[in-house]
Amino acid sequence: MIRNVLGAVLALAGAAAAVLSPFRDWYDGRLGRHYRLGDLFTGTGVTGAHPGSLFGSLWLPFLCAAVVTVLGVLLRSRALVALAGVAVLGFTVLWMVRVFQVTDSLAVTGDGSGLDVGVALALGGGVLILAGAWVMSGRRRAPRYDAPGSGTPDTWPPTREPGPSVQTSPWPEPEGDDPYVGPGKSSPSGD
Repeated sequence: MIRNVLGAVLALAGAAAAVLSPFRDWYDGRLGRHYRLGDLFTGTGVTGAHPGSLFGSLWLPFLCAAVVTVLGVLLRSRALVALAGVAVLGFTVLWMVRVFQVTDSLAVTGDGSGLDVGVALALGGGVLILAGAWVMSGRRRAPRYDAPGSGTPDTWPPTREPGPSVQTSPWPEPEGDDPYVGPGKSSPSGD
């Protein structure tokens, strides 16, 4: 239980960082929400100054990843949480690759002309989501029981003889006149 709570806190903190990251500077003082999602998959590049709508920007995949993270936490599904973390890291790294293809540089500079806080938030958020998935223990699976006769026969306690239990009463079975001495032994009367 503690692992699920700790993993949920890590994953939700990472999802919050990922959703917040497009509202911070990403590169050359430009906000992450100004990068259109379609530019990641076309040859036009991601450095042009043509801000798109909020739902057409980098914010959309991060919002979807945050929703998947919340669903994964609620369902205690490590796979869903991990999928959300991979999506956040994947879109961030894809953006970084596209910027590198155009500028031949991914430097972090002090004057704000390189990578900025938004990229760090997105990368950190993705790592936190993955850490949350790793820490979570997930759901407990119900133990699987095999049917009697599937390799281990059902035994009934005083004799431990194989076979289904035939006792139908909640009371103990009545004892017979002769004491039971076990298989292969003769009865005390000498028969």
